[in-house]
Amino acid sequence: MTLLILGLILWIVAHFFKRLAPDMRAQMGNAGKGVVAVLIIASVIAMIFGYQWAPFIPVWYPPSFMVHINNLLMLVAFFVYGMSATTGRLRGKMRHPQLVAVKIWAVAHLLVNGDLASLILFGGMLAWAVGSVILINRAEPDWERPTPGDAKKDILLVVITVVMFSVVAGIHIWAGVWPFPG
Repeated sequence: MTLLILGLILWIVAHFFKRLAPDMRAQMGNAGKGVVAVLIIASVIAMIFGYQWAPFIPVWYPPSFMVHINNLLMLVAFFVYGMSATTGRLRGKMRHPQLVAVKIWAVAHLLVNGDLASLILFGGMLAWAVGSVILINRAEPDWERPTPGDAKKDILLVVITVVMFSVVAGIHIWAGVWPFPG
């Protein structure tokens, strides 16, 4: 559990560093990007192995129908995340699509995982995403909405969403976690 918590702390520190210590980050110049990248990679590795190695300590027992809700929310999360990269009509519909997607992802996983390690990982990532939105909005209160593009790009976003959902479901299956109702 310690490795999981350490990974989560590293993730938060690396992502909040620019917002909470802008002068220190600016003094580091381009080298700071490398430091942050290494911290993020180390945090992801620590979270993955920390989560895998954490003992299963049940906190609550989610009902089986939550798997359906989780999968639906995950489709939504992939779609919302993709909105950050689309040049279609949906571009600029929300200010922080990637962070909103992380929130959806975290809530979806909290609905189907009732163990302590899951509460720490997904709850921690949810708290990080909420905190990130708050910090960004305080630092940059004005946001200029990008102009929408061609609707055909939104169709491509739907296709990419389904493909990414399938790939991630495949990775879950490969890792020994069946993401579909049994």
